Amino acid sequence: MDGWMSFILIAVVAVVFYFFIIRPQKKQEKEANDMRNNLTVGDEITTIGGIIGKVVSIKEETMIIETGRDHTRIRLLKSAIRSVDVHAEDAQD
Repeated sequence: MDGWMSFILIAVVAVVFYFFIIRPQKKQEKEANDMRNNLTVGDEITTIGGIIGKVVSIKEETMIIETGRDHTRIRLLKSAIRSVDVHAEDAQD
């Protein structure tokens, strides 16, 4: 009887871990990948390091952003993007 109770307890803990830790993390990773794959030229982005700029060109795994008044250009990996602040189509309106 104790063996079954231990097995059921372990199964319940595994289910709880899946629904409260693993599943939300995978959903968050999918949303981040979708955001990075849907970047377009003209989007204003923020990097993980806090750099804010406008996307000038995009290649497979890298992009070039333009920052500041002096239009400094920085080459970044797509994985360094934290968020898209303003989409290009929204900025034109």
